[in-house]
Amino acid sequence: MDPTAKDNLSQLDNLLAADNQSWLFGAGISLDAGIPLMWPLTDRVLTRAKTEGETNDFKVLEFIKTKLSDNSHIEHILSQLSDHRAIAERSKDKNVPFDGVSLSVDELDALHQRILMWIAETIRWGYKPKQKDGTPEVIGRPEKRIVTIDKHSEFVSALFNRNQLGLAERRRAVRLFTTNYDTLLEDALALGGFSYWDGFSGGAVAYRSHRYGDKEPNFLYRAHVIKLHGSIDWHLGKDNRVWRVRDGDIYPNKISRVLIYPQSTKYLATQRDPFAAQFDLFRQALGVREENVLATCGYSFGDEHINQEIELALQRPENKTTLLAFTPEMNQTLERWRKEPWGKRVYVIAQDGLYAGADGPHSAPAKGKIHDWWKFGGVTKILNSGAEACVL
Repeated sequence: MDPTAKDNLSQLDNLLAADNQSWLFGAGISLDAGIPLMWPLTDRVLTRAKTEGETNDFKVLEFIKTKLSDNSHIEHILSQLSDHRAIAERSKDKNVPFDGVSLSVDELDALHQRILMWIAETIRWGYKPKQKDGTPEVIGRPEKRIVTIDKHSEFVSALFNRNQLGLAERRRAVRLFTTNYDTLLEDALALGGFSYWDGFSGGAVAYRSHRYGDKEPNFLYRAHVIKLHGSIDWHLGKDNRVWRVRDGDIYPNKISRVLIYPQSTKYLATQRDPFAAQFDLFRQALGVREENVLATCGYSFGDEHINQEIELALQRPENKTTLLAFTPEMNQTLERWRKEPWGKRVYVIAQDGLYAGADGPHSAPAKGKIHDWWKFGGVTKILNSGAEACVL
């Protein structure tokens, strides 16, 4: 093996064993678990709007979708819907038109809640879209859910049982940031017997106790789970408190699901708790002045709000954060970052090899092959066996 490639692989292993590390996860880590990516999720929500919604639900959502770019998904549609609600709120008659259909503020709110319900149920029960090879779609139901947790359990076991062997008593909690709404990370940690903090206090029913400006608990937990976009089990109560509630519970009294959409409405949404607090924790994790690692997996770098937070941190002269991006291929954001003056602290682990700053790819796969070490299962393998074992 080329000495430079060998050194880079060794450096990757050292970074993954760092005492101060955080992870940022996106939808990709839950795909194999039976939870769809954003575009299939969008199609599923539109189907439910057509078959289960009110008379004009599908027509309104289709109209909004035609006004957005071709790569838009349900989060963009919801953001657009929120923008129309703001227009309706300011108008004289409190209505806004959609291609011949006029909806009031109350009707927009009701549609918004139905969409959140369809999203939450699809994620909780699972959904696999029809495949190009003809494999039919699989729709999870309350009585026959298809979501599995194996990959998440294997990952947390590798992260906390093996990769941190001998470090558990002296290292700080690993921060697990996620844009996913599902509860698989929390469930995997609990099933593995790893203590974690998520900003809530209580048991199966819990209330949001962490607020913007509060400090994280120190050395009490193995992990901190910080959900940047909310969760399918978060609800806003009539008392304006945020509750974590079990599926199917009718208490406490709830007025909405709590989800956030990282598009046009993101700025206003992230100024309020709990999301102001979640993003503040993200900034704090990136802004430390000591050696620090942020690893990403399943995250496509499509959220400009999150990307901006990462870039602002990395470009500060005093910052010592190293970014490890596990991604199928180089994208425009990472390509630009790795060529910045601070780009030497950007590593990209892709299907065509390892990029270290402006150099790479190193450890390229054999001709006609691609690496799978960027996948969730591949990351688990690196944690268990080391990076070199994944390129041999």
